[in-house]
Order: sequence, then C-alpha cells, then structure tokens
Amino acid sequence: MLNLRKKILVAIDGSPQSDKAAEEAVRLAAGNKSQFKSHIYAMLVLPNSPTSTYTDFVPSAPVTETEQWDELRRRIFYVIEKSASEHDIPLEMIVEYGEPAEKLIEFARREHIDVIAIGSSGKGFIQRRLKGSVSHRVASSAPCSVYIVRG
Repeated sequence: MLNLRKKILVAIDGSPQSDKAAEEAVRLAAGNKSQFKSHIYAMLVLPNSPTSTYTDFVPSAPVTETEQWDELRRRIFYVIEKSASEHDIPLEMIVEYGEPAEKLIEFARREHIDVIAIGSSGKGFIQRRLKGSVSHRVASSAPCSVYIVRG
C-alpha cells in the first residue's frame, strides 16, 4: 500500500467533540510514517456577522476584530495546536464566516482534502430534525472520506 501525504481537514469549534476530532486528526496524520508528512487544516466557521439595518449607526465588528479574539482563538485552537506541535505535524488554522457544513465542503473541494475529521454532538432525533446536523450534512456531501468522531 502506498502511504503518501494526506491532507486532513478538521472542524474546530471549541467543543469537547471538536477537541476529540482534533486529536483523532493528529493521530491520523502521525500514523503516516512515510517521508511525506501529512498536513492538517483546522477550520473554525463562525456564523455570518449580523447584517446591519438602517437603524444601526455603527455596526458591531466581527468577533475576529475584537480585543477578546486573541484569547478566544488561543482557547479554541489550543488542543489542535498542542497536539500537532507534539507530533511535528504541519498545521494551518483557518477562520471562515458562514454555514459550517457549506464552508467545510467548499474548502475540501478547493484544496483536494483527503479526509475530514468532525465531531458529532450525539443529538437525538428531535434535535437533529429541528437544528440539523453539520456532521451528517458534511458526510453526505463531502468529496472525500469523512471521519465522524463521537464524543
């Protein structure tokens, strides 16, 4: 079996499930013992910034432009940064705005990702029906393999 470099996309949101997916993504990358190192892309997808209306004189700044962003970013990406550096895995952190499933799939297509690692919240049937499941939408539409990590 040919063991070449893999491009791994992991969905990050700061939850315990995404931290577990991050650890699994690093484990997948570290398991590749060939001379070609796997590369991990950690993507945080934030909701679209609220649209301003004519009553808004000063629209609020996106979260990435606030004073608290650096600390928030450190906390959200902490597990993946620590784990990737311990295993000497190249890591690129990406922050996007929009709908998470759409952004993950779009990035996977554009960058020719080999596998997406994503945490599952384990929502019940009713919650999935009401809110939808990002992991389900990604798994059913992704152009590559999807590794769903249960919390």
